[in-house]
Amino acid sequence: MSARFAFSAKIWRSTAGAGWFFLTLPEAQTMPIKTRALGHMKSFGSLRVTAKIGTTTWNTSIFFDTKAGAFVLPVKTDIRQKESIALGDTVKCAIEFQT
Repeated sequence: MSARFAFSAKIWRSTAGAGWFFLTLPEAQTMPIKTRALGHMKSFGSLRVTAKIGTTTWNTSIFFDTKAGAFVLPVKTDIRQKESIALGDTVKCAIEFQT
């Protein structure tokens, strides 16, 4: 299940209180991702991906956010610091599915 998706999105902070920051993948990529992901989703509807922002690459998961109707990518503090990303910045990102 090798597939790569590139997108730009604003970084936002969860209001759930845990302090998580996310990028929301474009809604137009939701169906192609769901189609490719059939049988590969893990708990909580997560999908293992390799993400890349700038020169930083890391293994993580994307999750389907029913509120947004799209997948979201968590972006940890160390990634934001390495790439000088602040709340509200528009970020270019690429994800590739892990099989």
